[in-house]
Amino acid sequence: MAEYRLQGLSCANCARELEEEIQKLNHGENAKILFNSSKLIVSDDIALNKVEKILAGDGASILKRDEDAHDHNHDHGAGSKLLFLIGASALLYILAMVFEKSMPGWTAVVLYLAGAALSGYATFLKGLKNLFKLKFNIDTLMTIALIGAFGIGEWKEGTLVAILFGINEYLEGLGMNKARKSMETLLDAAPKKAIVLKGGQEKVLPVGELKTDDIVLVKSGQKIPSDGVVVEGRSSVNEAAITGESMPVDKMTGEPVFGGSINNEGVLKVRITKSYDDSSLAKILHLVEEAQETKTPTEQFINKFAKYYTPLIMGVAAVVMVVPPFFGGDWGSWFYQGLAVLIVGCPCALIISSPIAIISGITRNARNGILVKGGVFLEQLGHIETVAFDKTGTLTKGEPHVEKVISYYKEEFLIAAGSIERSSSHPLAKAVMKEVEKHGISLEEPADITTIPGQGVEAAVSGKLYRLGNEAIIPSAAIDEKIQADIDQLKNAGYTLVAVSDDSRVLGLFGIADEIRPESKAVIQHLYKAGVKKAIMLTGDHEKTAKKVAEAVGLTDFHANLLPDQKVEKINDLIHERKTAMVGDGINDAPALAVADLGIAMGKGTDSAIETADIVLMQDHLGKLPSAIKIAKRVNAVIKLNISLALGLKLIALLLTIPGLLTLWIAILSDMGATILVTLISLTILIDKSSASVHSN
Repeated sequence: MAEYRLQGLSCANCARELEEEIQKLNHGENAKILFNSSKLIVSDDIALNKVEKILAGDGASILKRDEDAHDHNHDHGAGSKLLFLIGASALLYILAMVFEKSMPGWTAVVLYLAGAALSGYATFLKGLKNLFKLKFNIDTLMTIALIGAFGIGEWKEGTLVAILFGINEYLEGLGMNKARKSMETLLDAAPKKAIVLKGGQEKVLPVGELKTDDIVLVKSGQKIPSDGVVVEGRSSVNEAAITGESMPVDKMTGEPVFGGSINNEGVLKVRITKSYDDSSLAKILHLVEEAQETKTPTEQFINKFAKYYTPLIMGVAAVVMVVPPFFGGDWGSWFYQGLAVLIVGCPCALIISSPIAIISGITRNARNGILVKGGVFLEQLGHIETVAFDKTGTLTKGEPHVEKVISYYKEEFLIAAGSIERSSSHPLAKAVMKEVEKHGISLEEPADITTIPGQGVEAAVSGKLYRLGNEAIIPSAAIDEKIQADIDQLKNAGYTLVAVSDDSRVLGLFGIADEIRPESKAVIQHLYKAGVKKAIMLTGDHEKTAKKVAEAVGLTDFHANLLPDQKVEKINDLIHERKTAMVGDGINDAPALAVADLGIAMGKGTDSAIETADIVLMQDHLGKLPSAIKIAKRVNAVIKLNISLALGLKLIALLLTIPGLLTLWIAILSDMGATILVTLISLTILIDKSSASVHSN
């Protein structure tokens, strides 16, 4: 498939009609026109000259490669030209009105016609072509209305309609461009060039030419060109383009970095681990761009409705023109009313009521580091009432953490524990070492280290034998009633037990748990405020651990000891009750993520997370999930309001035909007012009223 940039697309409805025409060509069945991003996707085998001819029929064209770089200027220039023509039309209109009485009648008519032609010639030409093809859209309706108005001598009103329609087109384009520009600010995050180190020389290359294992130099203030690992240097990096978090993250040798993030200070040497096309940023930009073109159920309904709506309006207009005169009405006045009905019937406001709101919502979330893969998922997010969470790596950090310490012989206990665990890479050993290091104790080199399967390890420290492990490693003679009570207390509280003893004494006990993310409790509370009815945890961990976490973060319910297929069963039960989202790490939770109404993955842009879920939390914490749900609910509310306004204003205008009060300028104002209102209301979604997120420490 080939992809081309377009210019001159006039409206979403026109883009849909052009797409349908292109799809009728040989090899055109899979053709797509992406109105929101002004792109055309067609088969390589399609006859491009025929495609260009279809596009030209609506005043659109394919941008050539050299023009593509100046696309913004084209858009800006087209808007400025239209504004100039509208201004000139308005001036001619005022002159005609002022001198209408003092000049010959034909002079005023010429001025009115010139004014109408300046702001409406493009619409008129398209409409005439459509008339010959029996294709009825807004251009056709406007052309019929103008011909009719001038045919019955309504020069003043016909010209006013042309000018107001030109203003409407300009404002509609301005609103769409505003939404597009907000999306383009995300695309600006993409780096363009990279400094590659080869043979001791610095060479500047486009990022597209980077290869895996290339070493790149990133100076202060520069963007990291692609995903990689720091091999030399230390700096803080702004990862806002990926995660939406404005706080810089410290990076040193061996740590991963994302393409598109900015090096704040110092110089970093980075080994590239992914070519730019496979990088996290490239995938995000591609998915966000794709997302804005997916049609929501509401949008699909509107488009289907518009197909039947326009012919229906034309039928109503014909009835208004023809029927009343049979019952004594004046042919001229009812013909005029029928023309006004045609203009009221323009479906533009209705069709644009959804896409600008969807783009705005997806863009707002993307700025916050929340990747919504399509409008359908954004709409779904606004309806979610139950959120099911995996435990490990989602509500908790997925790292063992010493939460409780009971020491009977404190110094000896810490020295023995630290000395034995200092060289181990086991996750529990790392947790113990973090706790020991807090106390600043000097450690010894252990000797004669022996692993006891299923129990732990024993080793000599300063010539004395110590044991470290679970309850089974403690000599039975060393356990008295108090120690047994302490062991039972830790186990009942859901801790993993690590005991340290010698041959006759228990020196101390560590209660280890998976550390709860600091933001988890506040996030759950914010979810309830955002309209979520139930927050549930599904975990493979045992009952006591699950209960401890559920109570700590304020969940409504939890289910423990679940295998992946059992999680799927629970999700199936939940989705029959309410709209349910599953939040997991995108790997072991993949089946549950797929079954839920909405799959939300954690993971700072890991490949599996991006591919599995419908929504990805790029920050790798839950902090901005409540605000994402609020944005989605707002988008849904705005779309409903827009549809009500678009249809409501038209209905009011149509009702004016009953007493015969509908005029051409009222008709165009009702259509223009609806279009402007739905555009402005949709753009309010882009306004960030508050930073309503719960930050991770």
